[in-house]
Parts: sequence; C-alpha cells; structure tokens
Amino acid sequence: MSDTTPATGPIPAPLTLDGPGPGAVALTPATTLAAGPGTETTERWLRAVLGPALGLTLPTAPPGADAGAGLRLRTDDTLGPEEYRLTAGADGVEITGGDAAGVFWGAQTLRQLIGPDAFRRAPLRPGAGHRLPYVSVRDAPRFRWRGLMLDVARHFMPKDGVLRYLDLMAAHKLNVLHFHLTDDQGWRIEILRYPELTATGAWRPRTKYGHRASPLWEDKPHGGHYTQDDIREIVAYAAERHITVVPEIDVPGHSQAAIAAYPELGNTDVVDTAALGVWDTWGVSPNVLAPSENTLRFYEGVFEELLGLFPSEFVHVGGDECPKDQWRASAAAQARIAELGVDGEDGLQSWFIRHFDRWLTARGRRLIGWDEILEGGLAEGAAVSSWRGYAGGIAAARAGHDVVMCPEQQVYLDHRQDGGPDEPVPIGYVRTLEDVYRFEPVPPALTETEAARVLGTQANVWTEVMEDQARVDYQVFPRLAAFAEVAWSALPAPADRDFAGFEERMADHYRRLDALGVAYRRPGGPLPWQRRPGVLGRPIEGAPPNA
Repeated sequence: MSDTTPATGPIPAPLTLDGPGPGAVALTPATTLAAGPGTETTERWLRAVLGPALGLTLPTAPPGADAGAGLRLRTDDTLGPEEYRLTAGADGVEITGGDAAGVFWGAQTLRQLIGPDAFRRAPLRPGAGHRLPYVSVRDAPRFRWRGLMLDVARHFMPKDGVLRYLDLMAAHKLNVLHFHLTDDQGWRIEILRYPELTATGAWRPRTKYGHRASPLWEDKPHGGHYTQDDIREIVAYAAERHITVVPEIDVPGHSQAAIAAYPELGNTDVVDTAALGVWDTWGVSPNVLAPSENTLRFYEGVFEELLGLFPSEFVHVGGDECPKDQWRASAAAQARIAELGVDGEDGLQSWFIRHFDRWLTARGRRLIGWDEILEGGLAEGAAVSSWRGYAGGIAAARAGHDVVMCPEQQVYLDHRQDGGPDEPVPIGYVRTLEDVYRFEPVPPALTETEAARVLGTQANVWTEVMEDQARVDYQVFPRLAAFAEVAWSALPAPADRDFAGFEERMADHYRRLDALGVAYRRPGGPLPWQRRPGVLGRPIEGAPPNA
C-alpha cells in the first residue's frame, strides 16, 4: 500500500487542519463514491481525474452500503459560499460544501493530501492503493474574486493550453480567468459578423524577440484564434471547475489589430489606416479607434456576440493606455469633442467608456476596466482593475465602485523573479516568491466599508516575452502558488506571514507541479533550457539596481 501523503499541508493553507491522527483510510479499487444532490461537478471530476491517477473506478455506493471504504460528497447550506469541511476517519472520507463550489474545493484539498501520485494521469504502481491518514479540515476563501489574467493576444495560446491552465487554476482554488483576447498584436476570438477580425487581425508577419528595443526578430507569421465553439468549450470546461471566464475586448486603445482588419475603425483623416497591419512589436501603438458612431455600432456588434458566449457578470473593456495624438490631429475627432461638449481628448476617452458602461448595464452585465476608466465617471455597477499600484483601487473604493487589486509592482508575473544574469528576458521589477507571498490586496488606508469593495485580487500574465507554454509556466510558477494562498487564505499582515512555513509546504508542492508537468522556476534558478542568453529585457529606468 503506497503512502505518499505530504506532512506539511496543502497550498493554499486551509483555515484549520487537524491531523494526521492514528489510522488511515485505504483508497483501493473497492473504494466507492456516494454523491449527494448538488455535487455532480465534483463527482464527475473525481471519476475523470482523480480516479485514473490512482487506478480507481469509484463505483457508485449502493444504498445502505457500509461507508467505511468510500468517499461521500454532500452540501450543507449552513456553510457559506465556497466553504467546505473534509474529514477522513473510520467511516471513510466525507466532503461537505456550502455549495457545489465548496465541495469541489474540498476535492482539490483531498487530492493534495493524497500526495503527488494523485496529480498524474495514470497510476505509477497499479493496484498498490493509497492511504489517507485521518485528518479534519475546515476551510473557506478570503476573497470571492481569485483571478489569473492570461494574455493570449501578444502570444497566442492554443485551446488545449488554455484548458490546461484552467486545471492549474482549479488545483490552486483560483476561480476567475480574465481572458485578454484582443490587442495591437492580435485579435483572438471569432466574431461571425466581422470575419476579417480573425482572417486578418489574428496574424502578424513577424514578432519582436525580447523587449521592443531588442534587435532580434522571429521572421515567421504568428497568430491564431479561438472559434466560437472553442470559446463555448473553454467556458463550459471552466464552469465544471467553478471558474468564471471574464472576457476582455480592449477599447479605444490597444486596437491596431482591429484597425488592420477594418481600416474605417481608425482615424482615417490623419493616418492611412488601409496601410496598417497587425503590430509586430511591443509597447503601446499610437493607432487608436476613431470616436465615431460607426465605431460604436461596430463594437456593439462585437459585444453582442460576446455576451452570447460568456455568461459572466462582468465584461472587461480595457480602457487603458490610449494615446491621444491622433485625436489631437484629427479634425473629425475635434469636431466630435465640440459636439459632445466633453473635456478634450481625455473626455473623449471617458465618453467612449461610459457608452459601453451604459450599454452593458442595460443588458444586465457589469463593466470592468483598468483603473484609467475612473477618469470621467462610471455607472454605479462598474468595477475597476487597479493595476497602476494601489491608488486607482483606493479611489474606486472610496467612490463606491468594486475593485479587483492587481498592482503591477506586486502581481505582474511577467516581471522577473530574480536579479541574476541568467534570468530569461528580464522584465521590470524583481518580484520573488516571498515578495508575492507578502502581497496584501486590501490597502490599510481603506475604511472597513471601503475595504468591503475589494472583490479580490488577480495575478496578471502579459505574454510579450513568453513565446510558448514552457515560458508561461516559468514566469507563472511557483509564484502563482504564493498568490493563490494570498487570495484564498486568512493570512496575517504581510510582515507577520510565515514564509519559512510556506517554503516548507512548497517542498511538497514542487512534487505536485512536477507530476503535472509544470516547467516552473526552480528555487536555485533557471535550468539551462529555460535561459535566454543575449535577449534584451526591460529594466525599469531610474529604479534601484535590483528593480
């Protein structure tokens, strides 16, 4: 009988974990599964994922059968949303959740407690069985929004890679995928009424290798897109794992790919938009959407199709980094400013965002955007992703808006993990595993009422220098494990957090990541194949040497 149970506990840390006690539950081919009403997603997941890993079929327990050898799933509405209890004892293993999601998160903890073998796709020792020591877990999340933003516009991630990341999110109890689908460098979602968005906008002729100042290019086309059926599959796969997919369509900046596909969307009186292609370098393109009625109608059509594919409460509209030079030079844009009576070019951007704020609100959805959207006022239900530090989130919460905290300085996982010379394509600030573990999403400057506006937090993964899945893995892990604990667990103040204890638990978690095939950054630094010697990164100018 194999016993690979970790001694140091799950990640993210539960509220309480009592055990291991004397005795153990044997998980063998005879182990049955009894699933109560409302636990169907976990029942399917256990049979489809945990069963093959351990060589278990988990047959349905017959009515009145002895439960000692089995797993039991049930819900209890006296527990809160996503809350769960897990007990392993003489009468088997029972997971009780406040709702279906709570049961599912309990199953994720069960998987960790069984050991790394439970993260494989087939049993390493068929017929050996596993033993789960007697244990009792009580747990509930700190935040309702525990997110990962995945940028598939800069470097396209094929559908199977997205599904894999949904599994990795579920394994860490993250529940929101912020799906960044459009940018200057590519349009990634099929819109049936506008086929050129993917026929033209999904492909660029070449790609800058490294930071935009790098002299290196990959001289081959790059691109791809998700069909609407792909999107339906991704959304359904996420829902089975109690993950919400929040789509992002970026407006009015970061739009060169759309303008390349439909030149009339751009500022045609100052730029030959018909000559524009999908952008092949990094940074912020000067080519932005024209503030015309035609542009509004076009994007209403885009969002209409989007709402049919994504049932999420929130829809992200970007709204950040919109250069105003073309609007300043455009007679049409200046006439629009005069017609609307807005405060210059900044007012024009606010008008654009407020239009879609009202449009989404009228259809029962809520707009969310980067913190620049605060400039000019928002509808009551709009929310803000605070990326330029904490200031935008503080201002939004004080103005009565919900906030997702994702400040660049703390949780942009494209930023480098070490200051050493072997770090691949070193971007931005040095943010170590410990730095992420000590991130606090709720600023102490907020009052209790204002702090309640913080829906949660997310880590952002911008993929300019992540050309494939292995590079994404390297940047995201192991820091996503630390972030997941910040988002889920009831941790003390940053200075009082037990990072040494977290590192001890990570020793076991690395074995789980190995079993999952995650190409994470080792504590000792990158492996030879993970380095990118000679590829220029982006140090922060004027920052300290370790930034």
